[in-house]
Amino acid sequence: MTAWNNRTRLIYLVLVLLVVVMALVSARYGAVRLEISDITASISKTLGGNGEMTLSERIFMDIRLPRVLLCILVGASLAVGGTLLQALFRNPIVEPGLVGTSSGAALGAALYFTLGAKFQINAGEWTLPIAACLGGVLATWLVLALSQSRDTGKSSIVTILLTGIAINALCISGVGFMSYIARDPQARSITFWGLGTLSGSNWHAVAIVGISTILTVLAAMRYAKQLNALMIGEGEAMFLGVNIRRLKLHVLTINVIMVAVATAFVGVISFVGLIVPHLLRMLHGSDNRYLITASVLLGALLLLAADFIARMAVPPAELPIGIVTSVVGVPIFIFLLRKNKYLF
Repeated sequence: MTAWNNRTRLIYLVLVLLVVVMALVSARYGAVRLEISDITASISKTLGGNGEMTLSERIFMDIRLPRVLLCILVGASLAVGGTLLQALFRNPIVEPGLVGTSSGAALGAALYFTLGAKFQINAGEWTLPIAACLGGVLATWLVLALSQSRDTGKSSIVTILLTGIAINALCISGVGFMSYIARDPQARSITFWGLGTLSGSNWHAVAIVGISTILTVLAAMRYAKQLNALMIGEGEAMFLGVNIRRLKLHVLTINVIMVAVATAFVGVISFVGLIVPHLLRMLHGSDNRYLITASVLLGALLLLAADFIARMAVPPAELPIGIVTSVVGVPIFIFLLRKNKYLF
């Protein structure tokens, strides 16, 4: 037990240090390079409430810092969401988008981009996040409703996954149709948002995603032991006192809230929730108490790195972050499939 604890502490320590270093690098470098003195002066003036900020200090406080914090929060949400679903479905190739959350959010955003102006739907800067969040929640609710058995009212894991695939296809078709009928600027907005972007980061988004992430991660930790029991089979878990139906409902609800809120502000970002649990299992096993907390750190680290690459690849423009995560994630995923004999 001592060795296990020491190894766990070492993993946590390394991940925390890497997140801090990557956050500092991401905050300093970009289209405009900031000096350490700019960062410290900006923080000092903000906390002290005195002194006029320079342009560099304002860039850090109003643009770079919110973006870094939102990146950490979104990465944590997507990674923990993937960990929860893989544990619940006992399937290592499940990720949050498979139950319709991501594709539903994309459809909600596409509907807003295409029809929002026509029907004069406008709630200010919150209109797009609200539309995307509603789309993600409704799509996931539809998956759960359609997967329930008429006789027992229960949903099997296989039925949920298959229904999720069908609803995903339907939502993607809806996004395609919206892109087809949209004008060029609207179609570009749909495409760019569908590939993920952190360019719209602000303190309001940080506050909302931060509250959602913290509360849902804490809630997820309550079910870590039950998810561990579920790993040995539903029958055995029920024998140990786990209410399987309640566990599915609660874990799926937590996943929907954390992923829908995160996706609503940054768009669809793939592969984070799929890869992070795999990498952590390779490091230190499948205990969900470890996986959930470590996913927060590794998810934040991977998204920080991806966002940094997206901003530095073609300056002063930036790539959609979903392109970076896909380019990096696909080879890693195929490697993991081959290594674990899930493919070929």
